Amino acid sequence: MAQTSGTPAPTDGIRYKRVLLKVSGEALMGQREYGLDPEVVNRVASEVKAVVELGVQVSLVIGGGNIFRGVKGAASGMERASADYIGMLATVMNALSMQSALERMNVTTRVQSAIPMASISEPYIRRRAIRHMEKGRVVIFAAGTGNPFFTTDTAAALRASEMGCDALLKGTQVDGVYTADPKKDPTATRYEHLTYLDVLAQDLQVMDASAISLARENHIPILVFSIHTPGAFAEVMAGRGRYTIVSEERE
Repeated sequence: MAQTSGTPAPTDGIRYKRVLLKVSGEALMGQREYGLDPEVVNRVASEVKAVVELGVQVSLVIGGGNIFRGVKGAASGMERASADYIGMLATVMNALSMQSALERMNVTTRVQSAIPMASISEPYIRRRAIRHMEKGRVVIFAAGTGNPFFTTDTAAALRASEMGCDALLKGTQVDGVYTADPKKDPTATRYEHLTYLDVLAQDLQVMDASAISLARENHIPILVFSIHTPGAFAEVMAGRGRYTIVSEERE
């Protein structure tokens, strides 16, 4: 990829030039039961800023589960398509909150929505998004894929594929993928490396099957780490810290 004037050369030791970070909406709640914790949003924004300053091109997809989750809405009797559209609107709210936090830190940001909302965001246009990233701007992709029945995990894998990302990072509540929920099972052990097929065969809850399959088809490694560990995003970019990588079979 040609270097552009808007993006500094990546710092020595940085493994990836262009990445997409997927953050769940729940990760932005902090200790709250609903909505956003501004302190957590600012902390995640500072993590993104640190990686941008390393010369990495960054894009984000943020879930909406802290405000509304389509699957839960459907389970309560709402039509699934309608519930999913409401969930997509929740992701737009989170995207605008993250944009505000980043721009307060002097990080130039663009929100692109898969559902056109001309007053508050750009429409999703692949080539424009790539150009923004080449200029060093952080692009936040909102409203999922724009279609019901698809999760924001799938949207993240889709956008990472369209952007030609070198890696898809998932910031979670724990520092990788475990054999069980480490918060409930103290004997759970962390995986250092998994293949895409391992995740699918063992039904590990890394991302949904559609997202895993899409990443596999496009040879995009998935790195799972704790978004709550200070400096973890930058550490993963340098191949350090604690994380689980999901990729092709080991050679």
